[in-house]
Amino acid sequence: MNRIDQRTNRALRPVKIEPNVNPYAEGSAMCSFGNTRVLCTASLEKRVPPFLEGSGKGWVTAEYAMLPRATHTRTSRSHHKKGRAREISRLIGRSLRASVDLGRLDGYTANIDCDVMVADGGTRTASISGAYVALALALKSLGLEPDLQLAAISVGKVDGEILVDLCYEEDSKAEVDANLVLAPGGELVEVQATAEQGLYTPEELITMISLGAQAAREIFAAQNAAIKG
Repeated sequence: MNRIDQRTNRALRPVKIEPNVNPYAEGSAMCSFGNTRVLCTASLEKRVPPFLEGSGKGWVTAEYAMLPRATHTRTSRSHHKKGRAREISRLIGRSLRASVDLGRLDGYTANIDCDVMVADGGTRTASISGAYVALALALKSLGLEPDLQLAAISVGKVDGEILVDLCYEEDSKAEVDANLVLAPGGELVEVQATAEQGLYTPEELITMISLGAQAAREIFAAQNAAIKG
């Protein structure tokens, strides 16, 4: 199909991950998928939640938020703190915990903050992909590195066709909207796939996962380049 920005169905928007954009955070990255831009920071604290005290483990948690004018019209800050932001925050935290052996973080909490500067679709996937880099850079300060690289990509079904990395206009009319969190070998950390209009088949889900895994290779390369500096 003719996509808005003339990409092929399998092509990502331009991906850019700029490391160390915040001089105060132990790790930080600005992650851009096309016009979507997310500032990701990782802050280390020498403490753990009460339920982990004495366990010999650390913790990774995340908060996701959007700036008021990240979207076409201004939205109040209080609105962004509601259900959607909490759900995405939990997704980011779950995903990043899969990338680290929490036993190696003994006594530390990594607080991940993902702030959407500009939203043009794929904000949660850009958040996860950028937050991985921020976390990896923060772990460096402890002499550690992630145990598992991961990235996230959106895939959807629009006008009957499977598209990778949907922009806002494509996402708003998608029959199916999927978000994948993957490892470099194509293994899955999480799959969110929702039929917005109509249904989708198991075969279509397999196609979405396959195309998403192929496209994610470009994100993994951008992450590696950012971490190496």
